[in-house]
This record gives sequence, structure tokens and C-alpha cells, in this order.
Amino acid sequence: MNKVAVTGADGFIGSHLTEALLREGYSVRALAQYNSFNNWGWLEGVSDPNLEIVTGDVRDPNFCREFVKGCDTVFHLAALIAIPYSYVAPDSYIDTNVKGTLNICQACREAAVERLLVTSTSEVYGTARYVPIDESHPRQPQSPYSASKIGADAIALSFYNAFELPLTIVRPFNTYGPRQSARAIIPTIISQIAAGERSIKVGDLTPTRDFNFVTDTAAGFIEIARSPLTIGQEVNIATGTEISMQDTLSLIASLMNADIEWVRDPARIRPAGSEVFRLCGDNSKITELTDWRPRVSIEEGLSRTIQWFTDPVNLARYKTNIYNV
Repeated sequence: MNKVAVTGADGFIGSHLTEALLREGYSVRALAQYNSFNNWGWLEGVSDPNLEIVTGDVRDPNFCREFVKGCDTVFHLAALIAIPYSYVAPDSYIDTNVKGTLNICQACREAAVERLLVTSTSEVYGTARYVPIDESHPRQPQSPYSASKIGADAIALSFYNAFELPLTIVRPFNTYGPRQSARAIIPTIISQIAAGERSIKVGDLTPTRDFNFVTDTAAGFIEIARSPLTIGQEVNIATGTEISMQDTLSLIASLMNADIEWVRDPARIRPAGSEVFRLCGDNSKITELTDWRPRVSIEEGLSRTIQWFTDPVNLARYKTNIYNV
């Protein structure tokens, strides 16, 4: 990789990946979604001579063709990811996640890029039928969001099978860390406690998740891109461990020395058939095909996330009293 492109670079994982690529010495063309405020999301304030920030939209095929020109490797992270909002606006998820992925695949094929990494999600597996969940686990579309990502994965793999486009489906399990949306479970707990709340609003605390700290997820993308053995593969980024939402809440409260109670908020409860109750990923493929290993423990990752969110400058970016789907 010399010149790389990152879609969704202004978002949570995308901004961390962009910074990791710059630290590794790559020249990065980063896509921030077009807006009239000329806001670059989490890339605001990032200054590097090897960074080129472009604003646009993956829903536009002509834009995608221009965006990937001259790039060796493309990391496609742009997506609508909020599960609750997918219940409200499912059409937009098809437009962005499925059609956007199609546009990037077509653009990369025309530009003859050397590698394309398409971002999937552990949500495509639904509630685990067995653990650890390997890449052969059945897909279960338990939300419009997960259905759109299953469709995007299928579109991408069809370009590998039909046109030999050198791509990999990268499937991170639940990533957390600085800059994550306060809608997600870990930031919503931390931000409420940091704002002085003692009655913490949460959803269902019984599901389990396999949490990746965001720097591990970003490192996984880079290691997958460096390995030719991952071409044509679907690859989990997972720790192989799981923790319940209840235990996550208790661990955060302990690390923040907070005496709290939790309140079940109906707005944060998924429909019964849509909740994914268990996720625990198998990381044997990524550890066999690349040099990647999870480096950050849940305790260390939560401590680093708490430190970031409790900085008043960072906390001020969040509306802790509003649950935004």
C-alpha cells in the first residue's frame, strides 16, 4: 500500500483507522460525508501532509469513481450503522449500505485497485447459534441494518466471484473507544456517569458482546490489507471472549468509582425478534492469515475510554440527556 482511500473516514472507526494509516506512513485520501457546514467529523483538527480530505457521498457512483482513482487500496467503511434508526428509515440503509457498496465495488473494478476491504459487522450473524462464531455461521437479518449489511457483503463477494476484484470482507465485532456515538452501550453509560447522573438509562442488560477496543480494530484492518492470503475471504476481528451488558455496566461503575442504579428505558429496548442476545467471535482465521492479535484488554480499553469521555472538552460534544437513535 502506498496511496490508500478510506470511506467513512470522518466516523468513529474510520477516523482511528485514518490516523493509524498516517502513523504507518501511508498517504491517505479520506472521505467525509458532504455537508454544507464543511465539517469533517472526527477528522477535524487532524493535520498531516499525507492526508487529503474529500467530501462527498458513496451513494453517487460518479463521485465514487473519482474518489478511488490513483489509489492502491480502498478501505470502505462508510455506512449507516445505528440499529434503532434502521427501524425508522430502512430505505436509507439500503441506499447507503447496499447501493453505496455496489458503487465502491464498481469504481474499484474500473480503477483496477489492488485491494478493497469492505466493512461488515457481527450483527449479520444475529444471535449466536454456536460459539465462538466463525465466518461460516448462518446469517440472520434481525434488523433492517443487519439485512442491509448482509446485502452489502453479498454484493461485494459477487464482484470477487464474477470479476476477480481483489477484496476482503472485514467483519469487526463490537468496537468501542474514544469518539464512539453515545447511542452505543459503553459510551452511554460512561457519558451519563461523567455528566453526574446516578440513575443510568439503559436497555436490555442480558445480551453478551465481544468487545474490540478501537485501536485493535484499526490494526486488524491494516493487517488484513497487508496479507494476500485474505483476498476473497470473510474475516472476523474478534477477541474470542464475551461479557454481558450487566457486567459491562458494573465494570464501568467500578472503574469510575460511581454509586449508581440502572433504569430500564423502553426507548432503548429492541423489538423482541430483533435483539441479538449473544455474540462471541472466532478469531482463528485472522490470527492464522495475519500477524494480528487483540492487544487491549477490556479493563484497559474501558479505562482509556473513560479517560477520554471524562475530559470536559470531549464530554461537551455529547448531549447526554438525549437518546438519539
